[in-house]
Amino acid sequence: MILAADWVAFNADRTPDNIAIIDQGTGREFSYAALNIRSATLAGYMREAWGIGAGDVVAILAKNSAEYFTFQFACWKLGAIMLPLNWRLAHPELVYILNDAEAKGLIYDTEFMDQVPSLLKDCGITNELELDIDQAYGYEEIVNGEAGYPQVEMNPTTSHDTPMTIMYTSGTTGHPKGVIITHGMTFWNMVNMSQPTGLNHESVQYMVLPTFHTAGLNLYSNVILHHGGTVIIAREFDPALTLQTLADDSPGVTHFFGVPAIYLFLSQHDDFDTTDLSRVKSWGCGGAPMPAALLKKYADRGIIIQLGFGMTETSPTVFLIAKRRALLKPTSVGKPMMHTRVRVVDDSFNDVPVGEVGEVVISGGNVTPGYHNRPDANAENFTTDEHGIRWLHSGDAGMMDDEGCIYIVDRYKDMYISGGENVYPAEVEQVIFQIEGVKDVAVIGVPSEKWGECGKAIVVAGAGASSEEAIIAHCQQNLAKFKVPQSVAFVDELPRNAAGKVLKRELRKQFIPEQR
Repeated sequence: MILAADWVAFNADRTPDNIAIIDQGTGREFSYAALNIRSATLAGYMREAWGIGAGDVVAILAKNSAEYFTFQFACWKLGAIMLPLNWRLAHPELVYILNDAEAKGLIYDTEFMDQVPSLLKDCGITNELELDIDQAYGYEEIVNGEAGYPQVEMNPTTSHDTPMTIMYTSGTTGHPKGVIITHGMTFWNMVNMSQPTGLNHESVQYMVLPTFHTAGLNLYSNVILHHGGTVIIAREFDPALTLQTLADDSPGVTHFFGVPAIYLFLSQHDDFDTTDLSRVKSWGCGGAPMPAALLKKYADRGIIIQLGFGMTETSPTVFLIAKRRALLKPTSVGKPMMHTRVRVVDDSFNDVPVGEVGEVVISGGNVTPGYHNRPDANAENFTTDEHGIRWLHSGDAGMMDDEGCIYIVDRYKDMYISGGENVYPAEVEQVIFQIEGVKDVAVIGVPSEKWGECGKAIVVAGAGASSEEAIIAHCQQNLAKFKVPQSVAFVDELPRNAAGKVLKRELRKQFIPEQR
């Protein structure tokens, strides 16, 4: 058994005055010493007032703030399990997650206080705490030690196998699944990410992704907090504020990670071309395919974006392409991280030849032990091979080139079959993104009497954008005939989830009548 470490307590002892977190929403800064004291005292409150102990689940419904990490490390110290709640979900969805995870307490932003009474009632939760930093009595009184609760040190029995978070996936069909994330998974993600990105104790990251998502916590906030660096936390993503922050001399952002939608919105902002972005040493991207045309737009400014791939189930990083390959292979995510194994397999779990499409399967210390209360999902999503190695099925179609680099072709569920041929929308989207004036695009399969299914491109068009006929003609020049969309629809924006992924199920409901 490998015992887990208290990352914040270690850095509070070694470099107590170093700034751990800058909360952009409130303007407050917290040193490692302060972050450690606040989390240790919050842990004391949850133990003494709520009776929370090792293995208990406690939920948080909040937007990005320093308090998210105060709460996370309070759970670490107790050996409790943090349950991040997506504040964009509807009431029935939140009730399902809270009940399924058997949460024993809820910490929440003042912004959501009107929703909380009904949540508590419907879930039978009696322990609650409002994250109101302006109250004379309440949360601040607790974490500052004024309420008299003891500081808790990390549970000595906590190991790499101990669950630290349950994070519910978005769920494309049915109820979402609760992914168990252990201390070991988070540790191995830190190890995997540090060398390829150059993260260390001097790093400063600007974090704009939501903290209820694995990317918000682990790309790269927790990695930096392990090293003793600084995380600047944005309340929510704002293109203008992001550009301003990345250009600011103080404290000088060195690392940035975003999803393709964020890079797209930044590139479309009026200040993009004139903002000095030279201070940032590492640019990372994941969550969805990145248009090659968008990569080139950044490359023209001397910015090399490293594409990656990950899952909630892999904590999250599996791939992050090396800088030397980023422009040579703009649609590849590169090779797997040092401590992660990857295969591309067929339906019989045999490796497919170079250049052929199969499913990407993953193994390593960063892979989840399974899903909470879902033995059916565990049986469906994991395979143990003849060598006793346990593999996670990603559900993503990929292929490998002769150098061993992986290309994520698309999600299998987004693939459609036209005239007996498999079509992966991501490939078609890449081609349409090349067209001048196309700001965003998604391709879905729609019913066709002749072909069974055919492609429909849903396009967000800017000034000077092409017509439906011009888009189809461009695809005809650059794609095999069966891949060419048969129709184009123009919309003001594409529906996306909190991680920036296009919600194709919503597009199918809109454009395929029988799926409404």
